[in-house]
Amino acid sequence: MTEIRIVGTAHVSQKSVEEVRAAIEEFQPDVVGVELDRGRFISLTEETADPTIDEILRGGNFGRLLTQWVLAYIQQRIGAETGVKPGSEMLAAIEEAEAHQTPIALIDRDIRITLSRFWGKMRLWEKIKLVGALLYSLVGIGGQEIDVDSLIDQDVVSAAMEEFRKFSPRGAQALIDERDAYLAHQILMLGGRYERVLAVIGAGHVRGVQHYLDAPETLPPLQSLTTDVKGLPWAKIVGAGVTLLFALLIAAIAFSGVGLEVLLAALVYWVLINGILSAAFTLLAGGHLLSAATAFGVSWMTSLTPALAAGWFAAFVEAKIRKPTTGEVQQILNAETFSELRRIPLFRVVLVAALANVGSTIGTFAYLIFIFPFLGIDPSVVIGAGFSNMLQALQGLF
Repeated sequence: MTEIRIVGTAHVSQKSVEEVRAAIEEFQPDVVGVELDRGRFISLTEETADPTIDEILRGGNFGRLLTQWVLAYIQQRIGAETGVKPGSEMLAAIEEAEAHQTPIALIDRDIRITLSRFWGKMRLWEKIKLVGALLYSLVGIGGQEIDVDSLIDQDVVSAAMEEFRKFSPRGAQALIDERDAYLAHQILMLGGRYERVLAVIGAGHVRGVQHYLDAPETLPPLQSLTTDVKGLPWAKIVGAGVTLLFALLIAAIAFSGVGLEVLLAALVYWVLINGILSAAFTLLAGGHLLSAATAFGVSWMTSLTPALAAGWFAAFVEAKIRKPTTGEVQQILNAETFSELRRIPLFRVVLVAALANVGSTIGTFAYLIFIFPFLGIDPSVVIGAGFSNMLQALQGLF
């Protein structure tokens, strides 16, 4: 008869470290499962090289990278305030298991899959709210007393999980529910090979994992938890839609008979609105004037090309000026204030890339909404006349 015991921990709690060591000593398991994947196990137990600057810039998804860094930063700051390094309880489980010559099993899903599904499942508004909340946390985290012991109290954890579920239902599904199921799958598989299984997992997963262990028939198939989210490529669809809408808008103005001056003004406004907002957000990120000028110069074009982004060009220029180094990834995690973060060249480069893209996106939609008031013309008349004249011109060709 297999006996399974779960230890719920807080990732920055000295109490959790002691409880993990005591559980292994008292329970004497045949195997210890830890909530780690191979990548995090290696980073926790070995010295690993940070990604190169070229790898970071080539990755392209600066919003996701910023979110990952800020989450890690917040956890690092909590750990600094409590004197406990994040992941210490997992490291304690590994060391204690090795001391007892007990096998160790890595039972968490690959972090790259989790982040991919987390980011891919969230709606655009959820992503905007998440980044905003994380940036707010960057500014406010040092001003509050942290009761770490409460982080493993199940009522407190459940309340926090429910709040996150309200904040981002689809994100919570990928980050919490799916991982509950994945962890339960791995624990049950260990139970098929060993008689005494000890699982060390975050307190936020205990209730969900226990539910699946009590009713394994409710577990979703393991394969459904490990594939990439194959949703519609909304970014490309929206980008293509914007390009088509802009082309139709300019064509309608050109064929409406309002005059060449109005058409040229429409094109100039496209360049100015996109450029000014993209440059302004670049400066808001602390970017160099040359980076802002680059964002201004390319945003009109990148807004019409789904495969390109103004932030990529601004980040490239910023990197050439700031000359970030590989070791700055750790500096980002060790920073104590947001102003200190902004002074780290690598963080500045990625922040510039993300905010330049935000500015360009806002500029695109602002243009489509306000272009007719800017031009001082009636949209119903211009669009009606423009499309009517276009149809007549097409009919004349055939």
